[in-house]
Amino acid sequence: MVELSGILGVTVVALGMVLTPGPNMIYLVSRSITQGRRAGIVSLGGVALGFMVYLLAANLGLSVVFVAVPELYFAVKLAGAAYLAHLAWNALKPGGISVFAPQDVPHDSPRKLVTMGLMTNLLNPKIAIMYLSLIPQFIDLDKGHVLLQGLILGSIQIMVSVAVNLAIVLAAGAIAVFLSRRPSWLKVQRYAMGTALGALSVSMAIDTSGPAKAN
Repeated sequence: MVELSGILGVTVVALGMVLTPGPNMIYLVSRSITQGRRAGIVSLGGVALGFMVYLLAANLGLSVVFVAVPELYFAVKLAGAAYLAHLAWNALKPGGISVFAPQDVPHDSPRKLVTMGLMTNLLNPKIAIMYLSLIPQFIDLDKGHVLLQGLILGSIQIMVSVAVNLAIVLAAGAIAVFLSRRPSWLKVQRYAMGTALGALSVSMAIDTSGPAKAN
């Protein structure tokens, strides 16, 4: 049904996306550091739910809607770019705090953790682009069952992303301790992540290419 080359292609794309600093990583790390691994895992459940929403929406025609109404696509992309810019400013502004720096903040309920994880993922422009433009490129129209192929390939992306994010959640505490003993490294990490997020925000905002057709 699905070519091995398609599976490998989606896996590589998923790894590239999940290992690039972005809203999901920042949210999961911050929850794990401030509220513990359990909160990070619960938050990851919300992020995974966001992946599934995009998976179903993209395969059931969201990409068709975006192609038909490109203004809606650009509005979603600009909203995501603005969110990334906000995260970049929080990291780069004077007195900014690294995502790996322990903070004394109120603990959120499991329901709020899941909701925030879901909304963080739905506003992540990288995820929207992946489902609307990248994954469809690995669908082989000659094999038929386009919907099933899309669901299978999207499920592979979800498994890869959840596995990597789970590893990040479990390692966040150890990384935080390591960096806390090296203040200069903590500062470098903050500026590096802020710069990467800012660059991604600008790239998203000035990109005028429209959504690719899924079929």
